[in-house]
Amino acid sequence: MRKATQFHDGRLLLDGPASGVWNMAVDEALLLSASKNRMATLRFYSWNKPTLSLGYFQPHRDRRLHTASLQCPLVRRSSGGGAIVHDRELTYSLALPVDGGSASETRQLYTTIHQSLADALAELGLTCNLCCLCDRHDPDKQPFLCFQRRSSGDLLWQGAKIAGSAQRRHKGAILQHGSVLLDTSPFATELLGIATIAHVTIKAENLIPSWICCLQKRLGQRWTAGSLSDDESEQASGLVTGKFARPGWTIRR
Repeated sequence: MRKATQFHDGRLLLDGPASGVWNMAVDEALLLSASKNRMATLRFYSWNKPTLSLGYFQPHRDRRLHTASLQCPLVRRSSGGGAIVHDRELTYSLALPVDGGSASETRQLYTTIHQSLADALAELGLTCNLCCLCDRHDPDKQPFLCFQRRSSGDLLWQGAKIAGSAQRRHKGAILQHGSVLLDTSPFATELLGIATIAHVTIKAENLIPSWICCLQKRLGQRWTAGSLSDDESEQASGLVTGKFARPGWTIRR
């Protein structure tokens, strides 16, 4: 990968289960930190209860299309793409300062991160491939759920999508976050996770260290364990109350 990113060795966050609004607020705080402080952060996290996240452009009314997840808490992401039921998965985010950040460079970053995930899964016994699509799809005609959509660079196992991501750019920085379907959720039984379709049990605690090493090789960076700064924690708290927990944000479309 031609380096679109220029930053020092990054920070690694291994976060425990949290609410959807907190998880989205932290990701945005990390994007702002990457923009302001040139701080690169790789984060792995989970959810304290099954949660449905809407893509930024999805109409709120469309959540009624997915009855299985109607009882799940709802949050709207600041990134695009389809809805995700966050349950039996591994969720990650990567916030990077970038130089230029052209469309081709951000697409290359998307592919590189998924390639590193494919490398890690191969080490754990699962051989995957990246989706290759040349045609653009009308977003209004796409399925409601992200994992029923296909984009170039998505990670597939024998045609089934097992990992997808979305991006958001902000003033010289980029956030990419996404999910790896480790197993089938009872709140989205139409999406067959790795354990169901490949009959391979991959635990998050085994995938994370392997993925970190593979991502380090692909990006040429090292990741050192750290934590949110006081300023980032304060900013994330402000984003919860001022944005992600506000009904006006959730039902804005």
